[in-house]
Amino acid sequence: MSKVACFLDEVTGSFMRLRSLTVIFISCLITFISWVFTPQSIALTQIKLFDVSYKDCPPELAEGAVISSGSAAANCFIVTGKAENGTYKTVYDADIFGRIYDANNNPVMQNRTRLGSITEVPPGVSDFELRISVPANQPEPLKLKQFKAAGFSGQVRR
Repeated sequence: MSKVACFLDEVTGSFMRLRSLTVIFISCLITFISWVFTPQSIALTQIKLFDVSYKDCPPELAEGAVISSGSAAANCFIVTGKAENGTYKTVYDADIFGRIYDANNNPVMQNRTRLGSITEVPPGVSDFELRISVPANQPEPLKLKQFKAAGFSGQVRR
């Protein structure tokens, strides 16, 4: 092998090592930057709802209540309870889900489990209330089951 060929082999080998080290360095740099500069995640946070009960609406809210499917008469109720946010961040726009049955175990809200929302749930335990309209022909007492909520740890843009 000539001196020129040996020199070219040496230069090519050095270049390949340098290139692979550069690729490894850039990969590590990108990984480090993605760990350090990640934006705050806006994940869905589960909220526990408990001590859920209901009461009649005050007369000013109940007047002229109708159900969403038409102009049939309806009874107005306020569902109240406690919301427990187990995280250290305020949860925003928490959707309330649950099932409501009448005295005969018939569903009050047909094909609907989302009942409303809570604008803000601070860390810890807080009170919530929700207005619902129930067709006047469904007998009381109402049964409130499987109530839960889920919201976001950051405000959702609208």
